[in-house]
Amino acid sequence: MAAPSPTPFSRLFNSSVDARPTSLKTATILGPKLKSGETEQAHLRLLTSFKHLKFKASKEPPGLTQQLDNRKLESLTESENGCDLFEDLKHRFLRFKRRKFKENLDHFQNLAQGQAPKFMIIACADSRVCPSIILGFQPGEAFMVRNVANLVPTFESGPSETNAALEFAVNSLKVENILVIGHSCCGGIRALMSMEDEVDSSSFIRSWVVVGKNARLITKSAASNLSFDQQCRHCEKESVNHSLLNLLTYPWIEEKVAEGVLSLHGGYYDFIDCTFEKWTLDYKASNREKNSRFAVKNQFYWC
Repeated sequence: MAAPSPTPFSRLFNSSVDARPTSLKTATILGPKLKSGETEQAHLRLLTSFKHLKFKASKEPPGLTQQLDNRKLESLTESENGCDLFEDLKHRFLRFKRRKFKENLDHFQNLAQGQAPKFMIIACADSRVCPSIILGFQPGEAFMVRNVANLVPTFESGPSETNAALEFAVNSLKVENILVIGHSCCGGIRALMSMEDEVDSSSFIRSWVVVGKNARLITKSAASNLSFDQQCRHCEKESVNHSLLNLLTYPWIEEKVAEGVLSLHGGYYDFIDCTFEKWTLDYKASNREKNSRFAVKNQFYWC
């Protein structure tokens, strides 16, 4: 049986069976109606057009060509740098998989079935403050939410990602401890201390940090003789205390604290000299009627 004739597509890429002269090939590429005599004219027209474009490009200012070349190089460098960043992340992930995941496979398989953390951490979004690094939390040990200035809005403030996380952690995961961590050089607290009495509603940051306005007022009153930087440091800790008070405005949190099944803690991480302060709200000894101050216990300073 004779082999079927090749399709036009296979003929286009099967050069080993195409022994036609080059000029005939060119005629086919330029169009099926070109004759061999017309092919040379087509070549001349192509060459003329190319020379015209080259001459036009040579008339451009030399600086423009250099600028275009520089932009191409900058774009290429940025692209390569971006690839390098993710290449580094890839190696970090693979190292985690090799050294952590595979070596603790049973633990991670248990986590795949569900989580039961003892802690909920509320920390700042600041890239210099990573609770898992500074406190050594391992996967499954702490449910975390991070926001600007580690603030907790009151129950009456309405829905936010922070109180949504609180509801899930307390009511579903049954965490036993909530730890609010403040830190040194907090930009969110600095924005809070810098803002005027009238909040700029067009700024998302100002509209958020106003949650800590009571801490700002107390700081202004108690530390008015200090420098602005010292006032900010004072407010970084004061805002943690007010976040602990705000936690008690959630009925299901206060109920569990009163029952003794949930504890509220404050923390302060100073990344300048790498120290950590920790304290616990003493619910029974606190005067909740004034809703401004509370007693603390179990204070520690780690250095």
